[in-house]
Amino acid sequence: MDEAAASRHARLAFAALIVANLFLAAGPWMVRLADVGPVAAGFWRLALAIPFLAWFAWRSGAGKAPPTAWLIVTIIIGGLFFAADLAAWHVGIHLTKLANATLFGNSSSFLFAIYGFVLMRTLPTKLQGTAIALAMVGIALLLSGSYELSPQNLRGDLLAILAGVFYCFYLIAIDRARKTMAPMPVLAIATAAGALPLLLFALALGEQVMPGDWLPVILLSAGSQLIGQGLLVYAMGHLSPVVVGVGLLTQPVAAAVIGWFAYRESFGLTDLVGAILICIAMVLIRLPGPKLASGASEDHGEKP
Repeated sequence: MDEAAASRHARLAFAALIVANLFLAAGPWMVRLADVGPVAAGFWRLALAIPFLAWFAWRSGAGKAPPTAWLIVTIIIGGLFFAADLAAWHVGIHLTKLANATLFGNSSSFLFAIYGFVLMRTLPTKLQGTAIALAMVGIALLLSGSYELSPQNLRGDLLAILAGVFYCFYLIAIDRARKTMAPMPVLAIATAAGALPLLLFALALGEQVMPGDWLPVILLSAGSQLIGQGLLVYAMGHLSPVVVGVGLLTQPVAAAVIGWFAYRESFGLTDLVGAILICIAMVLIRLPGPKLASGASEDHGEKP
């Protein structure tokens, strides 16, 4: 891929990353509205998307060499981590404050960025360090009004932290697969791998699995899995883990806006300043610099 094409793909991928996070941020809202258990909601998110993802994967993979067995195993393992993330995250939402779950669940953003620096065997540049610092301050300000540590929230907080760790491992697996595979086959395999474990776990917990109202789980699957994860997996083929990690922090901003709109949760001046700082961090992380920040390195270019 020539430099001009790589730059064009990186710009499109960055836009896809932002749109992906807007859709993913609406996921907890749909989980709240669903009349099934939290783990069951995760199952329907994946299960309803499988037929569409399988069709997209078949279309995009026609005439191409099949992936190696080792690569398929890597994606399946990533799908299992994703299922574990959804289970821990959805249960944690009901055991702690939404702000706590949002904060701890997004620990994957910083973990994945650290993975990016380890992968490239380099330290952050001053610009990257500034962007990450601004993002951290922005998150703290955005959630400072509602975040609360207490013994009552401890189990939910720990589950949210665990979910963030699981999600980071999922992202690492997807990042490795996207170096040689198109996005839809990767997402289809990961989604199929995670659906059954979530169903079995929901049944083991005695949750209600069959929804009375299908609209929330359909919107959850279409918005979070088909569109949100679809665009995220596409973007990961063209952007470095550092850019993706910082980009994931737009989710709490969008979630705060959704909370204000849907539940009249407070969104004051401090929240606005935090959101602005995260937006500035997004701009800084995309400024020209070393290949790690450019997001269009050879390691993250699209492969046929």
